[in-house]
Amino acid sequence: MNAHTEALQIPGPAGVLELAIDRPSAPRAGGGVAVIAHPHPLFGGTLHNKVVQTLARAFVQQGWEAVRFHFRGVGASSGVHDHGIGEVDDLLAVVAARAADGVPLALAGFSFGGYVAAAAAQRMQPARPVHALCLVAPAASRFVLPPLAAELQARTLVVHGEQDDTVPLAAVLDWARPMGLPLTVVPGGEHFFHGRLPLLKALVQHHLRALEAP
Repeated sequence: MNAHTEALQIPGPAGVLELAIDRPSAPRAGGGVAVIAHPHPLFGGTLHNKVVQTLARAFVQQGWEAVRFHFRGVGASSGVHDHGIGEVDDLLAVVAARAADGVPLALAGFSFGGYVAAAAAQRMQPARPVHALCLVAPAASRFVLPPLAAELQARTLVVHGEQDDTVPLAAVLDWARPMGLPLTVVPGGEHFFHGRLPLLKALVQHHLRALEAP
């Protein structure tokens, strides 16, 4: 993302996992570690995706350490694609390596990564609380997104483009409706938020600031 991004490799469930870590110049009270998951690897998704980088910038500018990583079989990460099953394990391994117990934890993901982040958050509750969950165009039409625990719903931001033709808005509404979970819909927005990335960053930062408010 910038000249100060740290490249790191850690042990993962299927071998090595490749990480990219960005830190704020001045950590803020209430900040922690955000783990950010990229879109579908079989369709070109990597940790360098522009939406993923935008999410990382949003967290870093709010005083959080942002950790992007390559799922198994992508970049320098070992293994092969596991259709979202092993990828949840990959994310949990990154959390275990980079976010110590007691440190505020945020999970974020775009598209396929949104599904993985939601599934990981569900699996961790209540043993490992998630301070914030940010799901951007989560792949509700292609994967079965889990229902979110009641205590996590108020800490969750879901952003979707009105004209997303990769993951139809209706599919995300069908997932959110039984929980009464609000969605933030970007009028005219499509799947990759072309021309709307500054707005996406602002929405994530507003969500984080709201969670910090007394």
